[in-house]
Formats: sequence, structure tokens, C-alpha cells
Amino acid sequence: MADQRGNPCPVPNRPQTGRNDPDELPKELRNPRSNRAKCKEHKRLNAQKLVLQYVVPCMNSYGLCIIDRFLGDRIGERVLQEVRRIHQSGGMQDGQLASQKLDKSKAIRGDKIAWVGGTEGSCQNIGYLLTRMDKLITCADGRLDKFKITGRHKAMVACYPGNGAGYVKHVDNPNADGRCVTCIYYLNKNWNAKEHGGLLRIFPEGKPYVADIEPLFDRLLLFWSDRRNPHEVQPSYATRYAITVWYFDSEERAEAKRKYLTAISQEGSSS
Repeated sequence: MADQRGNPCPVPNRPQTGRNDPDELPKELRNPRSNRAKCKEHKRLNAQKLVLQYVVPCMNSYGLCIIDRFLGDRIGERVLQEVRRIHQSGGMQDGQLASQKLDKSKAIRGDKIAWVGGTEGSCQNIGYLLTRMDKLITCADGRLDKFKITGRHKAMVACYPGNGAGYVKHVDNPNADGRCVTCIYYLNKNWNAKEHGGLLRIFPEGKPYVADIEPLFDRLLLFWSDRRNPHEVQPSYATRYAITVWYFDSEERAEAKRKYLTAISQEGSSS
């Protein structure tokens, strides 16, 4: 599947930096966990400890989780250079919505995208990022809600070109297509939301707050892909890069494929 439909609403004309009383947000969302030591006296947690002590409790309590300094500056910079090469070489196309014409899609989302498997010779560092994401999800499998995660989509490398483009409020998986966890890795150095906009605003179902996520360099965000987390990308006024991966729940994915094959079979028999 190329992308999700979403639930459109008007895109704001100006950057918005949040409407929360800071005290409403859980401390884990106000002060994200760093995956890298800020000083030599503190060692980085291994993936299993990070997942058990932080990712799983945060996801199951709030439906989202933020990890800063996920890869470290050196590898993060290499990933950024690969993404820039994809963009500058013309390897990105306008993002589209399922069953929507391009002109209608552009009114809903303004990004340019490329699909990357991570095994391409020019994407070795993106491939390393994907293996690190996979390791987190493997360590968490069986502990994230009711899901049994057995696979994922290719990575979607996205660029908002800085002309005020955004993505209106939508749900990644509104129709039970199998996607259960959305992982987004951000690549934007010196990002200032007041000047550059580009916040990802999540509206967690049943919560008294919205979560405004700045797309900061080397930040990893995880959240439920289903209707519990409607979200929007607010207008960006500087070039904004991100890499998104969707992980599948095995049962829901198998059921979605079964329904698709049944529909194709019925269409063929009636023609």
C-alpha cells in the first residue's frame, strides 16, 4: 500500500507551537528518554533494557513514546546525508493518498517521498537505522498491547520542502489494514518550532492533552497506528526530513490480505 487516506481538516496557515498546560503532559512526554549518554559516567541502556524500562510502559500508558539521541550524532549525520542525496537526485515523488488523484492529495499533504528497503548500496546507513528499529520492536513484541508483530513496511523517506506544506489531521490505519505501530525517525538539525513550524501534533484518544512533537535531529517517535492517535504535520517553513516505518500485527494483516484477495476474486468472477 502506498499510503493512508486520513481524515482531512483544514491545514493551519501559521506555525502553532502547542496549546497544552505543560503540567498536563506526562513527564515521559515532557522529558523524553535519551538513548545516548550525556556524560561519560552514564552508559547507554541496551535495547532490551530501554524497551522494558521505558518503551513498553510509555506505549501502553500513553500510546506514544519518544527516544532522543537514538543513533548518535555520527551515524545520524550519515543517515541525513543519504536522505539528502535521495532528495537532491530527484528520487522523491509527491506524496499521494490511496484512491485519490494527485491534485486532491496535494491539498491534504505536501510532502515528497521515496520508498527505501535499506539494502540499496546508497542507503547502508538507512539500513542500519532500520535494523535498530527492528531490534526495539523485536524486544517489545508480545508486550505492546495485544499485538503480535511479525513484519513491517518499507521505509518511507519524506521531505516537506519548507514552503508551508503540511499534512492535515489523519489516522495512519483507520481501516484495519494491519499496521499497528508507527515509527518515525527525524533528521532536522537546529530545528526551532517557533520559527520553522513542522510540529507533529498527536491527539491521543481519551486524553486531556495533545502531544506536540518537534522533529528534532536523531529523535525516534513511536505511536499506535490505529484510530487512537489522529495526528497532523503542521506547516513547515524549513526543509523537514523524516523516515517512517509501519510495523504489522500478524493477525490483522492476514485478515486484511484475505479480504483483499476475496474482493479481487469476486471482481474477477463478475466480469
